[in-house]
Amino acid sequence: MKIRLAIASLAVLGAFTLALAQTPTPPPGPAAPPPPPQFPVGGTDNISNGDTVIGPDYAVADELRSHPAWATGELHQFVMLAKDSKIYPGRKRKPGYRVDPAKAPGGPGNAVPGDVQWEDAPYEPRPVWVYVPAGTNPRTPMPVIIVQDGRGYQDQVRRAIDAGIAQKKIPPMVMVALQPGSVPLGAVNAEDAQGSQRGHEYDTMSGRYSDFIETEVLPLVSKKYNITFTKDPEGRATLGGSSGAAAAFSMAWYHPERYRRTVIFSPTFVNQQSPVDPATPRGAWEYHATLIPNTAKKPIRIWMEVGERDNRYQDEEGTWHNWVLAANRTAAALKAKGYDYRYVFAKDAGHTDGRVREQTMAAALEYVWQGYQPTGR
Repeated sequence: MKIRLAIASLAVLGAFTLALAQTPTPPPGPAAPPPPPQFPVGGTDNISNGDTVIGPDYAVADELRSHPAWATGELHQFVMLAKDSKIYPGRKRKPGYRVDPAKAPGGPGNAVPGDVQWEDAPYEPRPVWVYVPAGTNPRTPMPVIIVQDGRGYQDQVRRAIDAGIAQKKIPPMVMVALQPGSVPLGAVNAEDAQGSQRGHEYDTMSGRYSDFIETEVLPLVSKKYNITFTKDPEGRATLGGSSGAAAAFSMAWYHPERYRRTVIFSPTFVNQQSPVDPATPRGAWEYHATLIPNTAKKPIRIWMEVGERDNRYQDEEGTWHNWVLAANRTAAALKAKGYDYRYVFAKDAGHTDGRVREQTMAAALEYVWQGYQPTGR
């Protein structure tokens, strides 16, 4: 009887094992998102290098609250036209163009090598805001900060400048904030990313946008408002968010002889570039992957922020479109190379989160202007 039970048990076990062997293995699911960085909690010290975590609760910094006695400068506005630009006469997305995801390296959001995603087209007038602090002498070379996506940032930056000057934490400086040429002439909506004028200006990996500011924007501002801008790169800063952050960093990276201080929120250090450039085939993803690690340290000081739930934060690495992963790796690359940098990881925050900007804008300017001494040139 015992022998029969043993044989029967073996038969059942064998059948079960055979069934397991024949059951198909399920396909692997999507890769888990990268874990958040384990930085020390901080945020009270605005001037030290390194990594810090803030949030998940946010409050408007006192410096950005209303202080009428601090607001002593003058804000001006004018427009620039596409027809007057030799560098950016204008483009728009090609009507009817669709990216073939099967041909796009990394998948959606990446340009297809060889494809042309745009056509020539002028853009609507480009607004420019200029903030001049009180007491500016037309003959005195002034520090300057160039602000990308000016409509969304100029008010916060202006308030932070007022506070910093009043508290003697930053030098008196002129703010030049401008929009990209993102609205094609006659269009209702702005365009972004591949094929757009904004993408052409902000996501292209080159010094072209810096050339535009240097040769077309600043000379016009200087003439209109009788301002002398310093030629000392230590007295020239850039600022932006998203693709505007990529542009701000590229201005300093490709021309550190012009700009050496940069503030960037939720930087688009991902592959937004179009057309594909063989020198930087993954667009701004190359900053952390190849450019910073493989290039001699440049004289740039960087303040950078990313939100925990920033754009495509759950994407796999191979998409080249995970904003959080790219920012974390950029901070690590800057640290390894010995840069003066401050990296702020904002818990439970989204892309260019307004709460984060209201809390950190003044601190960012304080950090990035550390060590500045006017040279008189």
